[in-house]
Amino acid sequence: MILDIINKKRLGKELSYKELDYFFNGYLNGEIADYQMSSLLMAICINGMTDEEIFSLTKIFIDSGEVLDFYDIEGIKVDKHSTGGIGDKTTLIIAPIVASLGIPVIKMSGRGLGYTGGTIDKLESIPGFRVNLKDREIERQVKDIGIAITAQTRDLVPMDKVIYALRDVTATVSSIPLIASSIMSKKIASGADKIIIDVKYGNGALLRTKEEAKELSNIMIKIGEVYGREVRTLISDMNTPLGTCIGNALEVKEAIEVLKGKEDSNNLYDLCIELATEMVSMGKEISKEDAKKLVIDSIDTGKAYKKFEELVKYQDGDLRDIVVSNKTMKIRSNKAGVVKKINALEVGKLSLSLGSGKIKKTDRIDYSVGVKLNKLVGDSVKEGDILMTLYVKKDVYDINVNNIFEID
Repeated sequence: MILDIINKKRLGKELSYKELDYFFNGYLNGEIADYQMSSLLMAICINGMTDEEIFSLTKIFIDSGEVLDFYDIEGIKVDKHSTGGIGDKTTLIIAPIVASLGIPVIKMSGRGLGYTGGTIDKLESIPGFRVNLKDREIERQVKDIGIAITAQTRDLVPMDKVIYALRDVTATVSSIPLIASSIMSKKIASGADKIIIDVKYGNGALLRTKEEAKELSNIMIKIGEVYGREVRTLISDMNTPLGTCIGNALEVKEAIEVLKGKEDSNNLYDLCIELATEMVSMGKEISKEDAKKLVIDSIDTGKAYKKFEELVKYQDGDLRDIVVSNKTMKIRSNKAGVVKKINALEVGKLSLSLGSGKIKKTDRIDYSVGVKLNKLVGDSVKEGDILMTLYVKKDVYDINVNNIFEID
């Protein structure tokens, strides 16, 4: 039956709920091998799935574990998710902003996929920060300070955890059905009332085209309707890295700069304001115009950063001990001109090669390494100017800067 199911999807045919349930739960229970699940995932990547298959797979994911219900936490609980991008540290910025405005934030985040970093990886670069909270801890923390950011609890959608890890190392990340089922199963199971999803496209995202992003948006909205959840999506460009830093500790430090109001002139800040505005609009049921005023005020008055400090302290982290490698390499321009483009994918690959993410499941992440962009799109450059600074633990060779920066 295992080979029949793989072959059926290889031929582009629709799988029944029973077939999907048999295969995915078989893998979860250790009855189906990695190489067999990898074959099915690849067939899904190549041939896609029907809406009914996606609805079935989402239900299988949800039913693999517990469904949380934080009914006794007052207020509309709004969750946010990003499909992943190079330099995407928006959760670290948005969640404290929204919580500082009285909207409860229960955020269950993931680790990196492919070249894209994960929120949990970034938080683990803060010494002591506990990313694994139990249900009761989450509930108590949200009642006390209005916010909790945690990895998936052990019993929440365990199916997604094992599939997520396998997709990361088998080139099966960029699949709309698998992305939709993964995201929506976690959002529904974690008890969100309303959901905003940042769907990214471009060479630094899981999806390459705007059309794919729209397709993913539509199916996630449909899944939300099936489960009675309001889902809004925001489609954003990921051909250029978000902000100036790529790498876990570096990105935490950059998020702090935004929350302190010291960085308000790049694509990271703009996207955070837009996403936070959507969340506040949904959570308070007010206009986007009024919500945006509240969001900006939260940063300008220091409420957002104070909430971030509160979050880190409550989860036992110490911001004073964040470590960024003291060994750096300066990458300079070999010509003068204006920066026309920064290739997000190539920056992501470079950061990964330094050790900021995993190439194999068994790899260990070095939280202190990464890339800082010293020039952004639109900046003027002279020959010899520093384009980027690499924070490294090992020597790096053969960096073709022309693959990353387009300068004319």
